[in-house]
Amino acid sequence: MQVKPPRLSEALTLFRAWATQEGLVASAAEYVARTPQRQALRFSQSGDPAIEKSFRTHWISGDLPEKKRERLVEKANRVPDLVAILPVKREWQCHRCGGTGDFLVMENPGPACLGCVGLGDLEFLPAGDALLTRRVKAKSARSAVVVRFSKNRGRYERQGLLVEPDAVRQVRRDFEANAPIRAPRTSST
Repeated sequence: MQVKPPRLSEALTLFRAWATQEGLVASAAEYVARTPQRQALRFSQSGDPAIEKSFRTHWISGDLPEKKRERLVEKANRVPDLVAILPVKREWQCHRCGGTGDFLVMENPGPACLGCVGLGDLEFLPAGDALLTRRVKAKSARSAVVVRFSKNRGRYERQGLLVEPDAVRQVRRDFEANAPIRAPRTSST
């Protein structure tokens, strides 16, 4: 929906008045980019703090228990995962160094290789084993979600993670030590 700034400002003012009247509690959320620089995202061209604050405000029911409200605020402020792209076309060039690679990270000037954005030492962990993925991601201090564009579906689809190699080795060792526990279940018919 496209509207002119004065109409959008009026809508936000009316919404704020309604939310206050209904007893909703205001909570400011931070929005950051899914890039290694983690720069703050802006809602307005001017960057006016009052405008930015009005767009960053989430409204939460005052009737919710305090713990539930805290979880909602925490979820709203959770930093998004970094995103690396597995390109459909292999012919791409890093805008920083002129190099290429298996993965790229999009920046405003164009695609950047993992080495230039500080993720060159990460290892690709393909999707398929949810338990392994969750545990490795928890142990890895740095990670990025790998996506690839599906022409058939017209959207990006998750392919796996880029994670620290030490985390993968450590989790696999843990799994080997607990092999009987993690053995696949067989169905009896």
